[in-house]
Amino acid sequence: MAVPDTAEPQAVFRDDSGTLAVALAGSWSADRAPRVESLAAEIGERVAKANRARLDLSSVERLDTLGAYVLNRVKHERESGGASVEIVSRRPEHGVLLSEVTVHDRKADHAGPPFRVVDVLVRIGAAVIRFGRDMVAGSMFLGEVVVGSASVVVGPRKFRGPSMVNQIELIAFNGAPIIMLISFLVGCIVAQQGIFQLQQFGATAFVVNLTGILILRELAVLLTSIMIAGRSGSAITAEIGSMKMREEIDALRVMGLDPIEVLVVPRILALIVSLPILTFISAMSGLTGAALVSWLYGGIGIDTFLARLQSVITWKHFAVGLVKAPFMAFVIGLIASMEGLAVKGSAESLGRQVTASVVKAIFMVIVVDALFAMFFSSIAF
Repeated sequence: MAVPDTAEPQAVFRDDSGTLAVALAGSWSADRAPRVESLAAEIGERVAKANRARLDLSSVERLDTLGAYVLNRVKHERESGGASVEIVSRRPEHGVLLSEVTVHDRKADHAGPPFRVVDVLVRIGAAVIRFGRDMVAGSMFLGEVVVGSASVVVGPRKFRGPSMVNQIELIAFNGAPIIMLISFLVGCIVAQQGIFQLQQFGATAFVVNLTGILILRELAVLLTSIMIAGRSGSAITAEIGSMKMREEIDALRVMGLDPIEVLVVPRILALIVSLPILTFISAMSGLTGAALVSWLYGGIGIDTFLARLQSVITWKHFAVGLVKAPFMAFVIGLIASMEGLAVKGSAESLGRQVTASVVKAIFMVIVVDALFAMFFSSIAF
């Protein structure tokens, strides 16, 4: 039977060896919504009786989201009742539209018990799995960075010197003021609390020992690393992530350039150069704050503070903080770059990866500091 050639939605039914064959024609679109709905109801009733049906859209002149949704709804409802429904068309655009508006069951989530031991164990297990995957991904990325660095060493022309200098300016020069301020204030706080506690035992002068060793060995490098992880690490992740979103990373690969060599290696090297410099500045600022508070609050003159500091502090205390700095810088750069390259194609993904970069970098900085503390204690350094 010929299918009418008209813009009005039409459905012609016939029996094809036990299968209900439905030939659709016309315009199955939103402007014909009443007629589309009525035909969909009729098709649903006949499919329920036949149990097997094939809807042929080859003669449909126009199919929009409404028409595709209604047909998918009929298919979904009938198949839920045990029938078999097939939608076919010789036009590929119909298949694309139908797949985009597929109907899914949405069952209401039933709230479980407010607290169960099993739920806690499941979350712990999921966290362990995520940690394992992060470690594997980090190891793989570390290998890529090592290969990229070796390639730069073998072929010095590949090294992006201006990029590294620019990053050093952004990290060290622009970051120095906030590092100095934070370190100065922390030095003041540590000295004030130390004086308050030590004066109860008549040992106020030992605040010089306390602040000098603590700032040089631990606080300066730790504060600097945390600040750099939050400031520069997040910036690196955002920069690389934005390039990933705009497909600039893919463009580099198309041009035959390695993103690791072009983007990652200069930034990691800039961090390795900048962090020891900032650690030294942080230590000097912290000691300045401690000396000022010791003079104003503890009655220890600046000359006395410096003389006692010189007698207490050795080159070992000064070296410990500077030795840690490059390793922490490498960890920060590695995590920031890896999270930047993990960004997908949305702003939500960018924000999520920047947050993950800062959290992971700060966590790993503290872990590295703890490992170094145990190492130096074991060798009595």
